[in-house]
Amino acid sequence: MLLDERIWSLFKRHWRVTLTYWSALFSFGLCIAFLGPTVLDLRCQTQSTLQQITWVFFSQQFFLLVGSSLGGLFKKTLPRSLLALFCCTLIISLVFAVIPLCNHVLLLSVAMAIAGLAMGVIDTLSCLQLVRLYQKDSAMFLQALQFFSGLGALVSPLVADPFLAEDSCVLSANWTVNSSSPSDLQHLRSSMAGQGATIGNISQYPLHTEGVVVTRVSYAFWIMALINLPVPAAVLALMYHERLLPFSDNSPRLIVRDSLSSTSPHEDNSNVHGSSFACCNLAKLRDRPASFFILHALGGGILFITDGIIGSYAGFVYTYAVSPPLLMGHKTAGCLDSTFWASITIGRLAFIYLSYRYTAPRLLTFSLVGVILVQCLLLIFYTSHVFLFIGTCALGLCISSVFPSLLAFTEDMLDYKGCATTVLVTSASTGEMVMQLLVGSVIHSQGSYTFLLCCTISSFIAFSLFLLLLLVQRVHKNCITDSPQSTDMKEKPQTGGS
Repeated sequence: MLLDERIWSLFKRHWRVTLTYWSALFSFGLCIAFLGPTVLDLRCQTQSTLQQITWVFFSQQFFLLVGSSLGGLFKKTLPRSLLALFCCTLIISLVFAVIPLCNHVLLLSVAMAIAGLAMGVIDTLSCLQLVRLYQKDSAMFLQALQFFSGLGALVSPLVADPFLAEDSCVLSANWTVNSSSPSDLQHLRSSMAGQGATIGNISQYPLHTEGVVVTRVSYAFWIMALINLPVPAAVLALMYHERLLPFSDNSPRLIVRDSLSSTSPHEDNSNVHGSSFACCNLAKLRDRPASFFILHALGGGILFITDGIIGSYAGFVYTYAVSPPLLMGHKTAGCLDSTFWASITIGRLAFIYLSYRYTAPRLLTFSLVGVILVQCLLLIFYTSHVFLFIGTCALGLCISSVFPSLLAFTEDMLDYKGCATTVLVTSASTGEMVMQLLVGSVIHSQGSYTFLLCCTISSFIAFSLFLLLLLVQRVHKNCITDSPQSTDMKEKPQTGGS
């Protein structure tokens, strides 16, 4: 068997709730990836300028960060978690359906802000609940969770592509004189595939804001709304099955009676869902050793950088490829972003099994060293078109497992209190937003080659933080062993262990 009996029995006991959280991350991926390819059609729909449409990117990313920070507030009880998950996944479908009706950039920004808030809550809640559900066995289930996020990110552009305008989608009276060519529009679309950070270099292309709007992108959003509808339906079905709805039988079923823990199947559920942010209570924080806070900071710092590298690479690899010295063709360079996300998704699928076979520290070491080697090789062979594709694939495969592996590893060091998940998810979202802005500023001032240099330096910093994390882990373990109070707190949940 690929899995031992214990892991398989755990999954069979919790397969409904596990599949529900996996499907919720599919909604997350579906929503996060559609904006880049469709942004020019949305510009036409709202008849706005390129500078104005970038506020849509900002509103989504900022409120995703806010949602990630607030997601932990809904973990107090299982019914509250599932209700929040149902509302957020339903909101994503509603936003998809409403986007074609937003004829002003402000309305579109508000819609994307609401979607971003829902996405952040989904991201944090799904990670939190799977960590608490499987605890020491959570690494492979978190890898699967991130795989479904990548799957949604792959599906979204594929759905949108047939409905994107090939020519200018705002026809004005002097359209034949000053319009951008189809190749220019493809270049614009690929350049803005990140978060619109390259707007300074592409604003010279003439795009009309007044005239007849000709776009079919509405159909893409309505199709994605329908594709996403089974996700909130699945959450509602789980709530009904577990008798958590007002019109259901009041007697709780298995996942309410049992502890959501692979190590303590008979622990009282109040210990698992007892209080929101119980581990962050100021009274309890006074008794924590300094290593407790340093572990949170180091874990958050690593994910800030690695998720920042993912966002920066996806956002600027096209700009780097079409700039000197590579001067790659627009169509060829446009495939790099899709190649990168496809390799991340494939890597997460492969690491599901690798997480079962190997420990999280070993996988993190392999991944972070691999990221550094790939970045160094990309710097060496910076004039090779072929190696840019090879390096893009290798980078996606290596960096794909860092987030779920580090999340499982940090929660394991901190005895699955739950606060680490909120901190790490929020740090990852912050890094993805902030590092794109920083790298974009450096590229615009120093040239496209600095893109690879920034990512390489960031990789070395992330690996250094990881080595420091391993050192602090040993110190923290000694502090927990030497402290009688901490030892009692650690041993108490294990009284019903298997």
